[in-house]
Amino acid sequence: MEYRSPTALEHIRRVLAVPSKKADARLVKHLTIEEMQCILDAPDPKQRDGIRDRAMLHLCFAAGLRVSELVGLRLDNIQLGPHPSVLVHGKGRRERCLPLWRETTSALRAWMAVRGPAPFPELFLNARGEPMSRAGFEYILCKHARAAASRCPSLSNRRVSPHLLRHTCALRILEATQDPRKVSLWLGHAHMQTTEIYTRADPSVKLEALEAVTPPTLRSGRFRATDALIASLTPSTVMHRRRHQT
Repeated sequence: MEYRSPTALEHIRRVLAVPSKKADARLVKHLTIEEMQCILDAPDPKQRDGIRDRAMLHLCFAAGLRVSELVGLRLDNIQLGPHPSVLVHGKGRRERCLPLWRETTSALRAWMAVRGPAPFPELFLNARGEPMSRAGFEYILCKHARAAASRCPSLSNRRVSPHLLRHTCALRILEATQDPRKVSLWLGHAHMQTTEIYTRADPSVKLEALEAVTPPTLRSGRFRATDALIASLTPSTVMHRRRHQT
């Protein structure tokens, strides 16, 4: 608006000067290793849809992808050569190239072997042979999360979304590297301020500060029971006090 309506520049500046309303800064939610593993094990690898779902879940978690990045992947974005990697087209037209785990590579190889020819360049297809949609992947994820809840009861009352897998990936990387910059590069954040939400949720990041500070000492001493204290705890003394009070 500053460029389109220079005459309203003063009003625009006054609007921008209004401070933002403060809101609760809650910790990001994420899954435990056990919960994530149960979801990854939920698809049936003996069926075509199960092979596809397993590859999608593994890739979404391993690369920390947004759901739009996952369903927008094309066949030529996957490199399964000597150094497997995925080329991700992120927000703001920012590209990032991420290496893949051996397990994720195996899951992708299995899916590409049964994918078959299709007139679409997208990597993942739905049951009709068309590109997978955001809603389609969200449905698939919820379905497998419900199935995994039978083996992992903690998933019963949780809402598992694609972004929850992204948060889980970010915290695993932060725990392993202790470097928020690597988390930012992995997730494709434009600013480090976005990555700081994970440093608040990970207690291991603060261990270095805890170990560097000398804690205050506690006053030494041992509790000793006196005769008066023992007498006050005997049943006869308690009954005598109750009669006195009545």
